[in-house]
Amino acid sequence: MKTIAIAGTFDTKGAEFLYVKGLVEELGLKPFMIHTGVFTPAFDVDVNNDEIASAAGYDIKAIVERRDRAMATEALSKGMQVLVPKLYAQGKFDGIISFGGSGGTSLVTPAMRALPIGVPKVMVSTMASGNVSQYVGTSDIVMMPSIVDVAGLNKISKMIFRNAVLAIAGMVGLKEELKPDTTEEKPLIAATMFGVTTPCVDQAKAYLEDRGYEVLVFHATGTGGKTMEALIDAGFFSGVLDLTTTEWCDELVGGVLAAGPDRCEAAIRNRIPQVVSVGACDMVNFGPIDTVPEKFSGRNLYKHNPTVTLMRTTEPENAKIGKVLAEKWNKAETNMDVMLPCKGVSMIDAEGQPFDGPKEREILFETIKSGITNPLVRITSCNCNINDKEFAETAAEKLINLIENNK
Repeated sequence: MKTIAIAGTFDTKGAEFLYVKGLVEELGLKPFMIHTGVFTPAFDVDVNNDEIASAAGYDIKAIVERRDRAMATEALSKGMQVLVPKLYAQGKFDGIISFGGSGGTSLVTPAMRALPIGVPKVMVSTMASGNVSQYVGTSDIVMMPSIVDVAGLNKISKMIFRNAVLAIAGMVGLKEELKPDTTEEKPLIAATMFGVTTPCVDQAKAYLEDRGYEVLVFHATGTGGKTMEALIDAGFFSGVLDLTTTEWCDELVGGVLAAGPDRCEAAIRNRIPQVVSVGACDMVNFGPIDTVPEKFSGRNLYKHNPTVTLMRTTEPENAKIGKVLAEKWNKAETNMDVMLPCKGVSMIDAEGQPFDGPKEREILFETIKSGITNPLVRITSCNCNINDKEFAETAAEKLINLIENNK
């Protein structure tokens, strides 16, 4: 019998979770009840809050005595993050579902993010119609708006609860109804792309696929870079073609598509063969042109489309970007290749284009060359634009060689 973990604050929302438990049982599935609340649950559970708190080094009695909601949420959230993956590994459940407001969502989604990709995860939340990046992160959590607050059973809430249970029941219970995927498994390559480096990555992708690889392309929009790094850590890839490292521009200058300070670390940390470049490091990203901060009003701005405005990086900014990239790549413990396209790092950093910047490129490249002292990191300067076929296929060929030599 398939089992669905139902996690939530059973002390304050007991009626709601008992209703969900009954729906799961009605569908012929087994509920596995995990109590994330601070006080005594309203019914018997499979995992109580004391076990959750203990998993993170806390005492539930001390938490109750303090009556500090923020501290309780933090402690139980950490405990869930530790305990739930262990319970899944032990075969205790096949999928997990929860319901809550901001507090309940913060309690359970860290544990959902800690589960492997592919494990069914459904979060019904009052927060689901807004920015859910802090809850979903780089995982595959399905967020469903609760429409009304998770505070009682009524015509609307019952409708939402039923749909949510049917959704996860389908994910868990109908898995075997689909025919097995018999497609030949090929070595996976991760590649980063932006609109202005699309020709490069498309050509490299075709080159790699013709030689037996499968390429997963990540849009370098902050979330894309974070997701790629997470999947590298999860062991999905045989190689990385990180040609579009533009997210560092936003991280360092203050754009809207930053991927965080850990970008460019996962492949090195996991000793995965990689070829890297500085694709789209000529630009910082903002929203509509009227949202560009006032301090940048005199800069070289390019209206990419009605919702995206690009800002050309300056010489000092390119020095900062080059310094950080060199620091990251210097940490390599296996051979890797850095490729520098001398005639431009994007479509619009080319002769006659709005971001053409020979001086900016020179500073970026020279900072990287002088900053990299690791003999395992090989630097190649190409007398072409990043989107030229020569550059794309050379990068792909170098990656294949690295992968082959890494076996």
